[in-house]
Amino acid sequence: MKAVGVLPARWASTRLPGKVLVDICGKPLVQHVWERVRQCKRLSEVIIACDESNVLERCKAFGANAVLTSRDHPSGSDRVSEATSRSDADIIVNIQADEPLIDPVLIDDLVLALENDEACVVATPIKRIGSALDFNNPNIVKVVVDVNGHALYFSRAAIPFKRDGEPSDHSRYFRHLGLYAYRRDFLFTYCQWSKSFLEQEECLEQLRILEAGYKIKCVETDVDSIGVDTHEDVQKVINLLRRKTS
Repeated sequence: MKAVGVLPARWASTRLPGKVLVDICGKPLVQHVWERVRQCKRLSEVIIACDESNVLERCKAFGANAVLTSRDHPSGSDRVSEATSRSDADIIVNIQADEPLIDPVLIDDLVLALENDEACVVATPIKRIGSALDFNNPNIVKVVVDVNGHALYFSRAAIPFKRDGEPSDHSRYFRHLGLYAYRRDFLFTYCQWSKSFLEQEECLEQLRILEAGYKIKCVETDVDSIGVDTHEDVQKVINLLRRKTS
C-alpha cells in the first residue's frame, strides 16, 4: 500500500499567527516537523499543504514538496483532501504542522493500523492521561473506547465522568493526539459531509465521523509530543532541542 503524509501549514493561527514559520534554532517550525516526518518508514511521500504564498516559498526553499491550497478550508482534513486530490495513495495521513518533536514511529503505527485491518477507514493515536490537570483541561481532548479499541466518543470535557468524585487513577483515562490516517476514498467522502451537530458543539471534527456511524480505530501509544500554540511553547521546544544537541 502507498501512504503519503500531509502537513496542513496554515498561516492564520488564532493564538500564534504565522507560527509555521516562527524561528526555532535557525529553522522555521514547519521545517522541523517536515524533517521528522521524512524519517517515517511507511510514507512514500511527504507534502506540505500551504494556504499562503510566503509559506509555500519558504517550504520550497528548504526542499519540501509544497502545494498551495485554498485559504477557506474549515479544517485541516479539508486542506489535506485538496492537497492529495490527484494522489494515487491508498492511505493519507493528516499530520499536525506545529509539532516539531513528533516521533516518526507514531505515524508509522497509524499506517500499520490501516494496512493490518481492511475494515478500518480511519485511525488516530491516543495516550494515557497522567494527571488531574490534564484530565480537567478543556484544551486536551479526551476519548473513551470500546473493547476493540474503537472510539465511542471524544470530548473536551472530562470523560468518563466519575460520579462519586475525582478519579484516583488518571492513567486509566485517555487523551487524543491529533493525527489521522485515512483511507483515500473515505477522506474525500468525509470532507464532503456537512458539519455535524456534535462536531459544532465540541469543535472537534472527528465527531462528524462518529455521528455518521463510522468507526475510528484508536492506536494507543506512550509517545508524546509538544504542539506549539504560544510563545511559551516555542521557548519550551527551543530548550528541549538545545538539551538534545548539547
